[in-house]
Parts: sequence; structure tokens; C-alpha cells
Amino acid sequence: MFSVEDPAGLARFGFKFGKGGVHAARTMMLAEVQRLFEVVPEAAQRADYRQEIVDDNLLDKPTANARKLSFRHLCDLYALDPDTCLFRIFRRLWSHQSDAQPVLALQLSLARDALLRISVPIIRDAPPGAQVTREQMEQRFAEWSQGGFSPTSIEAIAQRVNGSWTQAGYLSGHVKKLRARPLITPVNLTFGLFLAYLEGRRAQRLFSSDWLRVLDLPEEQLIALTQAAAQRGLLVFRRTGAVMEVRFPGYLSEQEQEWLHEQA
Repeated sequence: MFSVEDPAGLARFGFKFGKGGVHAARTMMLAEVQRLFEVVPEAAQRADYRQEIVDDNLLDKPTANARKLSFRHLCDLYALDPDTCLFRIFRRLWSHQSDAQPVLALQLSLARDALLRISVPIIRDAPPGAQVTREQMEQRFAEWSQGGFSPTSIEAIAQRVNGSWTQAGYLSGHVKKLRARPLITPVNLTFGLFLAYLEGRRAQRLFSSDWLRVLDLPEEQLIALTQAAAQRGLLVFRRTGAVMEVRFPGYLSEQEQEWLHEQA
């Protein structure tokens, strides 16, 4: 899942690949992100985020080292840099709809954390109400890492990954995790389509991308959410019979548009 043909090209937009990820140490840190964005304005630079997290201790961390680690993990997972395309659009969409934020944070985390991406089939294949155990996640990571992680590390990563899926609404429960249906909004649909668009997909192929599949909705609901997103001005959507067009005016800088043309 989420296999790509041009990882170097996508990395320019802010995607991250490799075998590591923040989930080796933390969850997707939803509460911290929500608190941070309540205070730091959309146009802020990375230095402004550092000021709030490290110098002013906005996130109420107990030590200076904990503040620095939190800043580093948040940069790794979300970039916190408006010059990074994925973060800039994520940050723009963030304030549109507060109930979209849990899944929106998960979507960007999936684009930037290989450890979280590895877990997707476990969640995707579990029907609503089915139990998703830490042991299932541990087996997934053990098979994928091929001895690269110790059993203790695998257990901790599985626990954190399950925590992120719980924060996003895909799992419910504290000890016993059950598969749930997350709330998917036009904002989430917009970001999912944009991620697929950056991969080079267009028209109908956008809706069969992994970024849309992870939203866990049938195509007719995806189309309805796209129409709702267009009505809110989040994107441009035109449909004539089976022919669809989706565009994102104002989303990309001139440099980013050039990168997209190079990939095509």
C-alpha cells in the first residue's frame, strides 16, 4: 500500500520515505498539534513554532530536553514549515472544519511516517466492530522489519500506532481496540485528493488512490464529499457523465507546478 514510482520527486513536496518514523517514539501527537495551532498563526515560520514549543513551553513539557524532543518529533511528522507544500496546504485546511482535524492529522502523518503507513492493511481489512489487537500490529511490524527491530521496540511501536488510529477515530476503546468508522469530511476528502494529485493521478484515477481508500468510504460517498468540497471553495470539481475533473487552484507555487510537470 502507498507504493510510489518517484519517491525522490514526491519528497520535494514533503512526503517522507524510508524505514523509520516518529512512531518509533511517539503517536501522531494530535493534542499537541491542536494546542499548537490554537496559538501559532497559519503564516508562521518554523522558528515561530520553535519559539512556542522550546522557549515558551506552550505544550507544558517538564524539561528543556522534552521540549526539544517534542519540537523535533513534530517537525519530523508535520514539517511545521510553510515552504513545505504538504504542511502549507494541511495548515490551510486545518481551520476550515474542527471535526476534520483528527483524520487530517492522520493523513499528513501517513504521508510522512513509514511506520504508520505499514499498519494501514491491518486497519483497512478489519470490518467495523472487529477487534484489532496489538499482537496483530506486532506481527505486521516483525514481518516488515525482518529483524530490524527488537521485540520490545516492536511492542512499543504497535502500541503507539494503535494510539494514532484511535486518535483519528478508526479504533475505539482503551485496552480492547475495536474497529470504528471515522468521521470523514469534505476537508479530509480534499486533502486525500490533493495527495493523490501530487502523485500524478488525474480524473477518475484520483478516486482509486490509496489516499482515498484509507478514508474507508464507497465511491459514491467520495463523489458526494467532493461536490461538497467544491461548494465550499476547497477545490474545483466538474463532472460530465463518467468524465471527472478535479483541480486545486492556488495550491501550488510556480516551483511546485514545475516539479509536478517534471513528474508527468
